[in-house]
Amino acid sequence: MISCTEFIPMYSEMFKYMEEKDGHDAVVKFWHHIADIYVRERLGKLAAEKGLAACWEYWSHSLNEEAADFVMTYDEEAQTFDLDMRYCPSCGMLNEMKHMEPYHDYCGHCEVLYAPILAEYGVLSSGSWYDPERACCHEGYYVPKADQKTKE
Repeated sequence: MISCTEFIPMYSEMFKYMEEKDGHDAVVKFWHHIADIYVRERLGKLAAEKGLAACWEYWSHSLNEEAADFVMTYDEEAQTFDLDMRYCPSCGMLNEMKHMEPYHDYCGHCEVLYAPILAEYGVLSSGSWYDPERACCHEGYYVPKADQKTKE
């Protein structure tokens, strides 16, 4: 079986090709498709069952599998979850490659893949940031309290 790391350069090149051919919207549309056929099946099912706690379970499994350097914080009482990726192995691998330049929005797939699926189950994004040059990022999620207004 081929490891996920074997696909990282291919994805980056594919995203570049798609954008060159049909624009950035085509890349985002592809990411939404991946969310619908893959993320919904895994993270969506967990979120339907466990709400915000699904984030902890999903990312502790997948990020350990990828050997990422990350810290997660889940506050059950406050209903908040933060994921601090101190070093993303995918982004780091692309940065270290001398024979190719990474797709300029490679990190953008994370926000497109996860936030919309989680929102369907009442888990909302509290914001994210990406620093591709340092191969690090942050994603935050929360469940609004009953008396909290949400932005649509």
